[in-house]
Amino acid sequence: MFDLSQAAPRTARLTALGVGVGVALLATACGGPSTPGSTGTTTAGAGGISCPAPGAGAGTATTQAAAAPTGPVPASTTTTDTPLKIGSLLPTTGNLAFLGPPEIAGVNLAIKEINAAGGVLGKPVEVIHRDSGDTKTDTATQSTTALLAAGSQAIIGAASSSVSKTVINQITGAGVVHFSPANTSPDFTTWDDKGLYWRTAPSDVLQGKVLGNYMATCGAQTVGMIVLNDAYGTGLQKNVKESFEAAGGKVVAEELYNTGDSQFQSQVDKVVAAKPDAIALITFDEVKQIVPLLTAKGIKGSQMFLVDGNTSDYSQVFQPGTLTGAHGTFPGTFTKDEFKQALLSVDPALTDFTYGGESYDAANLIALAAESAKSTKGTDIAAKLKDMSEGGDKCSDYASCVTLLRNGKDIDYDGKSGPITFSDAGDPTEAYIGIYEFTNENSLKPVQEEFGRL
Repeated sequence: MFDLSQAAPRTARLTALGVGVGVALLATACGGPSTPGSTGTTTAGAGGISCPAPGAGAGTATTQAAAAPTGPVPASTTTTDTPLKIGSLLPTTGNLAFLGPPEIAGVNLAIKEINAAGGVLGKPVEVIHRDSGDTKTDTATQSTTALLAAGSQAIIGAASSSVSKTVINQITGAGVVHFSPANTSPDFTTWDDKGLYWRTAPSDVLQGKVLGNYMATCGAQTVGMIVLNDAYGTGLQKNVKESFEAAGGKVVAEELYNTGDSQFQSQVDKVVAAKPDAIALITFDEVKQIVPLLTAKGIKGSQMFLVDGNTSDYSQVFQPGTLTGAHGTFPGTFTKDEFKQALLSVDPALTDFTYGGESYDAANLIALAAESAKSTKGTDIAAKLKDMSEGGDKCSDYASCVTLLRNGKDIDYDGKSGPITFSDAGDPTEAYIGIYEFTNENSLKPVQEEFGRL
């Protein structure tokens, strides 16, 4: 169960989540160490919001470091006449375009390391990038058609759950692995995908529970929501609402909008009129238009709670102070400095690293599964993916993992996004959710990580 031992300034009842979670509080994550044993809170905001200070109350969770084999990577005992070809279907246009660069960089970094270690089954891996766009266009279908025609045995993407729904049958129907680094809709768990759909991002069941409970620990007793009306938005909305209300809170307003909408005043007016303590913004890039409308109505940054679809660096978008004290969540561990530098080595222009680790892990897992299967056929790769994530020697990059495989060992890949153990449905059964706070410059600082099992 969740360890919610932090002091919480609210009178409403708090309940533990229906998933197993331990809280990792990083005392130094917010610009300096907390006083040992401190149980303080951050500065109180409007609506009675006062979130727990980093390091208040709970212990620090640790993950076991994977021991990397030393020495050169042994040659593969099996070679292929059909080199592994991975397509990427990641956004360079549309309302999630800000996620494209770190995801593409994660894939490219993995491919670079895979080929530096000798490739897969004796051949270099090829990667082909295509834009996924969003649901306002047919870009994803056209790109998928091109990737399949080019002979891709696995396709990494899309970022958007709704976009993936438009192409999943096309991809899996062709016998190709469909592997998303960012899809969080619970719908994929029961999708008839022939065992070919996988993801490194956990279902919104987990993020929703974390965000709902966190708003409660911050003192919110009422919440309003502005929600993108698609599979991602309404799925996350449902789980946030269930979690917040289970903690004794009340959702007093829920306003939807559709992809492609450009006017949000009506939704903002109705939510603000309900006078909620906090407002959950379950949106994509539209948050850039919604936040100024909220602040014009007197809503403070500390009352806003964002999600993985919009938690990003807005230092070049909003005036300083706009989002001060706002919080956001997204899956995965905090991106470590070493990994940031590695991503920057393949794309020096990166300013955001969201889902870079999940994309890196997806490419590595596909390559390792192909090595284990001794085949680059999509269905053969899919049949080995679960095995790569459990029950063997821990490893965390392609070179160390493939060395173990080629030495006859079973492996348990835990990557840059954290521990990975797949269910039979291709879902991660354990994951971290990171909670971030916006600074006066509208950039992000890590607050805490919450580890959960589904």
